[in-house]
Amino acid sequence: MAHQRRRHHYYQRFRLMIPVISAVAAALLFLFALLSFLAPSPADTGRMLRRRQHTSISVREDEAIGNPVFLVPSDGGKLGRDVWSSRNSEHFYGCSNASSKFQKAQVITQPNRYLLIATSGGLNQQRTGITDAVVAARILNATLVVPKLDQRSFWKDSSNFSEIFNVDWFISYLSKDVKIIKQLPNKGRKALSAYNMRVPRKCNERCYINRILPVLLKKHAVQLSKFDYRLSNRLDTEYQKLRCRVNYHALRFTDPILAMGEKLVLRMRMRSKHYIALHLRFEPDMLAFSGCNYGGGEKEQKELGAIRRRWKTLHRSNPERARRQGRCPLTPEEVGLMLRALGYGSDVHIYVASGEVYGGEKTLAPLKALFPNFHSKDTIATKEELEPFSSFSSRMAALDFIVCEESDVFVTNNNGNMAKILAGRRRYFGHKPTIRPNAKKLYRLFLGRSNLTWEVFASGVRTFQRGFMGEPKEVRPGRGGFHENPSACICEDSAAKMDKSSRPRKYWKDNATKKNVANDEPDVDNEPEWLDMDDDDDQNDLAEKGTFNETISDYETLNFEDPELEEIISD
Repeated sequence: MAHQRRRHHYYQRFRLMIPVISAVAAALLFLFALLSFLAPSPADTGRMLRRRQHTSISVREDEAIGNPVFLVPSDGGKLGRDVWSSRNSEHFYGCSNASSKFQKAQVITQPNRYLLIATSGGLNQQRTGITDAVVAARILNATLVVPKLDQRSFWKDSSNFSEIFNVDWFISYLSKDVKIIKQLPNKGRKALSAYNMRVPRKCNERCYINRILPVLLKKHAVQLSKFDYRLSNRLDTEYQKLRCRVNYHALRFTDPILAMGEKLVLRMRMRSKHYIALHLRFEPDMLAFSGCNYGGGEKEQKELGAIRRRWKTLHRSNPERARRQGRCPLTPEEVGLMLRALGYGSDVHIYVASGEVYGGEKTLAPLKALFPNFHSKDTIATKEELEPFSSFSSRMAALDFIVCEESDVFVTNNNGNMAKILAGRRRYFGHKPTIRPNAKKLYRLFLGRSNLTWEVFASGVRTFQRGFMGEPKEVRPGRGGFHENPSACICEDSAAKMDKSSRPRKYWKDNATKKNVANDEPDVDNEPEWLDMDDDDDQNDLAEKGTFNETISDYETLNFEDPELEEIISD
């Protein structure tokens, strides 16, 4: 009897457990169905595995939607290097003194030979003309008359040479190299008149001797008009060093410009120990010329297209091809993203030198969001302080030039004359970091960044920018324009040379394939494709072949039929 009661008790308990077991089983079935629905198909899994096998970088994905997360950090990250200096820069220095074989001006200057030049374009384009004019006078053994600045160009600045540059310093500093006078002497009771002519671009020593000297001997005074890039990039070393003496030492701004420029630099230093200077070319005319798309849709295309039609000599644009060739200036936002990827956080102070920015504050907003400490000469100086300069575009450009030159890091979104001259100047005076976008490679990163994580994007930027940071020996001697790569005027100290020569020969051989990091030599395979400015190949052909300069769009080498267009683009 007791046994039957126990069996009945167990049976009752089992009946009570049935609903619980059923509920648990139903829940498990539901969970299994849900997991089956959310899990990727075998084909998708195969594709994911194959995609991961083709890349060495893992992409962090959003668990809900399966897309990469592109979140820009506020800091620059830890890169293991000083972002405010160039590696090994302490071993290199500017050296432009003449050798003992370079005769004094008093010995070689011939009487009744006077060379005058009329420069062209804005401040920096004119600077290249002045520099080359001194060398041309030396080649011709002529006396140089202080250059005449372009007062009728697009920039419309009425300043003469002595209102921008210290003319007395210019004459005295170069007195051993070239005889310079302020104006033509009189011939009897009348002033000597100059015969006006033009010289071809990239004219070398033989060209000047054959084309200009016979006219100079006959006329005694010759003026070379529209004198910009009229001297070959390849010259004897002594002439190259003379170029450096002119550009880096003899051309000094006037005292009022220097004083105001130094005041702006001091105010930037009061705000932060380090600062970046950005030369931003994003004017409507500049963008219209480029023929690129900048994300403004139909409105942008209509507005820039109307500007472009003003110049009948421009061909129909191909925005995608221009991007592939690296001929599109970076947008302000792209500049900001590049700087963040290179290690500069939101606390960094930026000085921006720019003209009218297309789109105004809306265009600048993404850059200001990335770098809130955003300054310009108009924000750190009063209107009263800038009043003596504000009516003269070249004098205002000179103030920006000084602040950019003195910056810890200089960055540009373009490759006009100011960018080139400052790149060369900063190499000569200690290889201060000078960031020039490798636009040809970066554009793919910018285009596809929504499909990348920040880590992958930043790593790509740092990879593509190797060789574009202003470090020593980034570019082989003789490559690129001399004003941006003055290799003949940069020397290496004996300690660095001795350190290299003392290393075992086997070390050099075995490590040659390791990107030359250990021996600090340039990696030729990864070297920027700098266009040789004296190549005779047509630049448009180079562009079509895909070998156009990765670093730049060499506007001054293009065959402009409209002088105003050239002036707008080049400076």
